[in-house]
Amino acid sequence: MTTETRTEADPIDGRKLNELVETSLVDLGATVHAALVVVGDELGLYAALDDAGPLTSAEVAEGTDTAERYVREWLRSQAAGGYVTYDPETDRYDLSPEQAFVLADEESPAFMPGAFQLVASAARIEPDLREAFRTGEGIGWHEHDGDLFHGTERFFGPAYGANLTDWIGALEGVDATLRAGGCVVDVGCGHGAPTIHIAEAYPDSTVVGVDYHEASIAVARERAETAGVADRVDFEVTTAREYDGADYDLVTMFNCFHDMGDPVGVAAHVRETLGDDGTWMIVEPYAEDRVEGNLTPFGRLAYSISTVACTPTSLSQDVGYGLGAQAGEERTRDVVTEGGFTHFRCVAETATNMVFEAKPQ
Repeated sequence: MTTETRTEADPIDGRKLNELVETSLVDLGATVHAALVVVGDELGLYAALDDAGPLTSAEVAEGTDTAERYVREWLRSQAAGGYVTYDPETDRYDLSPEQAFVLADEESPAFMPGAFQLVASAARIEPDLREAFRTGEGIGWHEHDGDLFHGTERFFGPAYGANLTDWIGALEGVDATLRAGGCVVDVGCGHGAPTIHIAEAYPDSTVVGVDYHEASIAVARERAETAGVADRVDFEVTTAREYDGADYDLVTMFNCFHDMGDPVGVAAHVRETLGDDGTWMIVEPYAEDRVEGNLTPFGRLAYSISTVACTPTSLSQDVGYGLGAQAGEERTRDVVTEGGFTHFRCVAETATNMVFEAKPQ
């Protein structure tokens, strides 16, 4: 047995130590900052700056019916993080066009407060997650609080709206089919953002959204009524392995395939419900095939969300495959082809998503 200490056996590199400490300080600030972004979003502080800035802290507080001392400290934290612009000569705060696009415009494909809402909500399940680490058991999507579902919709919805027709246009023959009046099922639809976008883009097609989470389906039905597409969109509470129908022209899954407990079984069911010339569009988080290719800021975010939400969701279901949010093209192809598909290709990429096309033959 050795009696060497770590320092004697493996001396500490001071430069690397300082770099890691600095990284930790950045992460600590970001962790607290995430909650404050949610506060600023929910209280309308970003919206006030966007509507009427530059403003003093007192003017922001007055316009949002909030307490000035809290607002003052919040504004300083936001300015330190680069989320708000501060003018020291006037002691006023404002949003640049870029800051407004990210923080105040809910229709922007770069809108981020929804993502902060999602992440803050997922962190609340930490006690259950800690126990899951010990037992290997899963945590169902339905076991999270409502902010996870709303945050997911607000984060992904605008990006789907901005990219959907381009993604469908990249699929072989699908755009023309849907314009002529096709039949679509959106699996794992959540609050229905992509389902509704499809109905809006292709008014002659019929669209069905399915999700096992009853509360999300209730919200999706309300969203469809508000959007004026309830006459051609149906929502059903069912699972990805059990939804009804046949001869669909298009089956879609938006950032949910990796959450499935039995993705091979899901692929087999999709195969059974597609028409002979039907297409399955799978939108998944961007990922390289090898772990080292995902050791990036986005990779860290995706792996982290996968640890607290996606993988536990999969492990809570039958089979518990645990595909994970950074599966990549190669592993996704393996699962899809094992489910009975012979054609699989990546048709589009963004900084955060990959779009796959699968066909029965």
